Amino acid sequence: MANSENLKPPINKRSTSEQREIRQKGGIKSGEKRRERKKFKELLEIALQLPNEETGEQNDFAIVAALVKKAANGDTKAFELIRDTIGEKPTDKQQLTGGVEIQKIFITEEERKAVEKHINDVINEQ
Repeated sequence: MANSENLKPPINKRSTSEQREIRQKGGIKSGEKRRERKKFKELLEIALQLPNEETGEQNDFAIVAALVKKAANGDTKAFELIRDTIGEKPTDKQQLTGGVEIQKIFITEEERKAVEKHINDVINEQ
């Protein structure tokens, strides 16, 4: 169970050499993962160019044909994937309407003190 005796200090509370060692380990691990993803991507690209065992056409064409067929049969996820892939995905941004305008309001020190006094009075009444 965690307690104050077995917790590791945050990285910015450690010595410079400890920080360097931790960051170096992270950089090495990051490089390994990046190389893994690159290798996986290259293997997928090769596999997509290979002929499909059933049809004899390239796998990428067979996948596209199957995806289009599913979308034509009413599969909405397949349709969304096709739509998003060809760049027709609707934006996820929300637009504010109503013409709200924000202005900075400057008040004098006297007005600020009056507002603070009013707030304190309300708090003290409760």
